[in-house]
Amino acid sequence: MPTVDDILEQVGEFGWFQKQAFLTLCLLSAAFAPVYVGVVFLAFTPDHRCLSPGAAELGRRCGWSAAEELNYTVPGPGPAGDAFPRQCRSYAVDWNQSALGCVDPLAGLAANRSHLPLGPCLHGWAYDTPGSSIVTEFNLVCDNSWKVDLFQSCVNLGFFLGSLGVGYIADRFGRKLCLLATSLTSAVLGVLTAVAPNYTSLLLFRLLQGLVSKGSWTSGYVLITEFVGMGYRRMVAILYQMAFTVGLVVLSGVAYAIPHWRWLQLAISLPTFLFLLYYWCVPESPRWLLSQKRNAQVMKIMGHIAQKNGKSPLADLKMLSLEEDVTEKLSPSFVDLFRTPQLRKHTFILMYLWFTSSVLYQGLIMHVGATGGNLYLDFLYSALVEFPAAFIILATIDRFGLIRPLATSNLVAGTACFIMIFISHDLHWLNITVACVGRMGITIVFQMVCLVNAELYPTFVSGVGPGCWGNDAASS
Repeated sequence: MPTVDDILEQVGEFGWFQKQAFLTLCLLSAAFAPVYVGVVFLAFTPDHRCLSPGAAELGRRCGWSAAEELNYTVPGPGPAGDAFPRQCRSYAVDWNQSALGCVDPLAGLAANRSHLPLGPCLHGWAYDTPGSSIVTEFNLVCDNSWKVDLFQSCVNLGFFLGSLGVGYIADRFGRKLCLLATSLTSAVLGVLTAVAPNYTSLLLFRLLQGLVSKGSWTSGYVLITEFVGMGYRRMVAILYQMAFTVGLVVLSGVAYAIPHWRWLQLAISLPTFLFLLYYWCVPESPRWLLSQKRNAQVMKIMGHIAQKNGKSPLADLKMLSLEEDVTEKLSPSFVDLFRTPQLRKHTFILMYLWFTSSVLYQGLIMHVGATGGNLYLDFLYSALVEFPAAFIILATIDRFGLIRPLATSNLVAGTACFIMIFISHDLHWLNITVACVGRMGITIVFQMVCLVNAELYPTFVSGVGPGCWGNDAASS
């Protein structure tokens, strides 16, 4: 009884059809990058200080330069352990009193300005940036800085909760339906995020986008690996994830060109509506159709693939089989991941690997945004190291297998993060270099765990496997 792989050998394992589908679906992977790490640009925190209308008015009367106004009216660095008084505190003085002169106006109030009382920022903050972010618009600094972490935690929580349902939908109703539904919903929520009127609605839209956005990426991953023959499956899986890196590189350029967060969010959301064209461009997975015993549709799609690849049309095959037995259970369930001792062991190991690699990967990305250098260049450099990571996998996976490169990459990433603890923040270049090494190591881990998931689980539960939970653990 022939299998899908047997038929693909006849119609072409990686012909024109698969190459076209691969390039088309790679756009999904690239478009997922802004959803996952867009917080670096959407919520960047520029240098800031308390806004004081009285001090600003005095500065205008005295003709101070920007540097003079900062020197005269903004507190200096506080003692060790104090919470950034320069950014979160202001002098508790009446700037409208006539005793204040234009040259060092506070000198007459105290011999040492450090003795002057400090108060909270009652009139908001002034930000030193030509653009905007959710931080500058909603004043998410000082006592409210935790709300930036909550913003990203919402999308990560959405990834986790959504993976439980989206994976089931992909396995129960098909990869294509899941792809189209999640792409449309994610695009709409991306636009709603761009026009959110307040912080609360922003969190809600971000959470809902997290619920569905990972589904389109996962559906594309599963589709392309199920379209190709066995010999090409690993290659397309790795290159599909490399398209995510392309999305990171493009994101850094788009964010540089559009420094205002609402316009940036629109720029990365509106193009995703074009994924609805996949209804006509991408067929359903023949492997999934076969797992649902819809053999007639499988043969129709295989005939289309043969035509696209310039192969001879197939004979009318009445009997097909999957590599695994699907006679007993065709409906996926989360319980299937723990049904046998071997599956339980694999599931728990993959869950642990996903948790650690997700937290580490996102932590390294967030670290780049907090080093104090050029945000756009630092982000670009750290993204570029993911390309050699993919090539290392391609060069080593057939020679050394999965386990040794996976263990080595985990060791490299962990060592890099440990070393970063002892590097001074003043050594910016060394911080970025070591972070990039760690980023390359953890990228290899991510991509290999995806491969392990695809090869360990049967077709009808691959969508609910822990390999499809990637990035979800970062919500912790």
